[in-house]
Amino acid sequence: MTRDQGAHPDEAVQYGLRVAAAYAWRLTVLAVAVYLVFVVLGRLTLVAVAVFVGLLISALLRPLVDLFARALPRGLAVVVALLLTIVAFGGVFTFIADSVAGQSGKLSTQFISGLTDIERSLTGAPLHLPAVDLTQLGQQVRDWVTHNGGALAGHALGGAGIALEALTGLVLAVFCSIFFLTSGDQIWTWLLRQTGGDRHRWDGAARAGWATFAGYTRGVVIIAATNAFLVCIALLILRVPLALPLALLTFFAAFIPLIGSPVALGVATLVALAARGPLIALLVLSLVVVIGQIEGHLLHPMVMSRAVNLHPLAVALTVASGTVLAGVIGAVVAVPMVAVTWTIWTTLKAHPSPEATASESPSSTAHPAHSSP
Repeated sequence: MTRDQGAHPDEAVQYGLRVAAAYAWRLTVLAVAVYLVFVVLGRLTLVAVAVFVGLLISALLRPLVDLFARALPRGLAVVVALLLTIVAFGGVFTFIADSVAGQSGKLSTQFISGLTDIERSLTGAPLHLPAVDLTQLGQQVRDWVTHNGGALAGHALGGAGIALEALTGLVLAVFCSIFFLTSGDQIWTWLLRQTGGDRHRWDGAARAGWATFAGYTRGVVIIAATNAFLVCIALLILRVPLALPLALLTFFAAFIPLIGSPVALGVATLVALAARGPLIALLVLSLVVVIGQIEGHLLHPMVMSRAVNLHPLAVALTVASGTVLAGVIGAVVAVPMVAVTWTIWTTLKAHPSPEATASESPSSTAHPAHSSP
C-alpha cells in the first residue's frame, strides 16, 4: 500500500495549502465581523463618537480627578475637574476669538495686498500668466451668490443642524465621562459578572488595553500641544496673522495621525502666502518639514513607544482604512482601536486560560514518561 492510499483524506492536501485555507476562513470571518461592527457604528455614529470622546475625557482627567479625590468626595472631585477644564477651554477660545476680531480689519487689508502681489508676480516673468481682473472676479462671485442664495441658505441650515448635533454629542460625551470617572470600576465589575468565564484573565487584558488607550490619548495631547506651541512661536516670529487660531488648528489636527499636522500647516502656508508674501510662505512651508521631523523622530519615539507598540506601516494602513470606512472620524478612532485590540490580544496570548493550558499539556497515557537509566 502506497503512502497516498493509506493517508488520511486531509493529509492528501498539501500542508501549505491547508494552512493557507485555515488562515483564509479565519480572516474572512474577522473581516466580516469588523465590517458589521462598522455598519452598526455607522448607524449609531453620534452615540459611538460620544462614548469614544467620553473615554478620551476620562483618560485625560483621571489623574486630576484622583488628585482631587484625596481631599474631596469622588463625585465632587469629578465635577471640579470638569468645571476647571471647561473654564480653561472657554478662556482659550474667548481669547482667540477676541484676537481674531481685533485683527480682522488689518487682516483684510493684508490679504488684498497679498493677493495683488501674487497676481503681479504671476503675470510677470517668468510665468507671464494672463492677468485676472479682481473686480470682475468679485462681481462674478456676487452674481453667483445672488443666483444661489437659496442653496446657500439650505447649506447654512444644514451646517446649523450639524453644529447642534455636535453639541448634543459633546453633552452626551461629558455625561458619559462623569459616570466613567465616578463609577467606572463598578461598571466594569458588573460587565465582568455578565460575561462569566475566566474573569481575572479578561480583567487583566482589559486593564492593559485601557492603559494603552490612556497612554495613547495623553501622548497625542502632549505631541499636539508641542506642535501647536512650536507653530505659534514660529508664526509670531514671522509675523504671520492669525498665529493663535492657526496654532489651535494645529493642535486639533494632530489628533489625526500622519495627515493632520501637514494639512494644518498647509493652511498656515496659504495664510502666510496671502498676507506676507512668497518668501514668508516658503519659510512656513519649511516649518512643515522641520516639525514633521521633530514629531516623527523625537516626540513619537519618546512619548508613544510605550503606549502604542505598532509599526509605522501598520499605523499608516490603519489610518487609511479608517478614513475609507468612516472619513475623518475613522482616521481619529482607527489607531487607538487597533492599538487597544492588539494589546488585549497579546495579553490574552501571554496568559492563556487554564482550560487551554490543560488541553495543550501532554497526557501521561499518550506520551509515557521515560524512566531514567
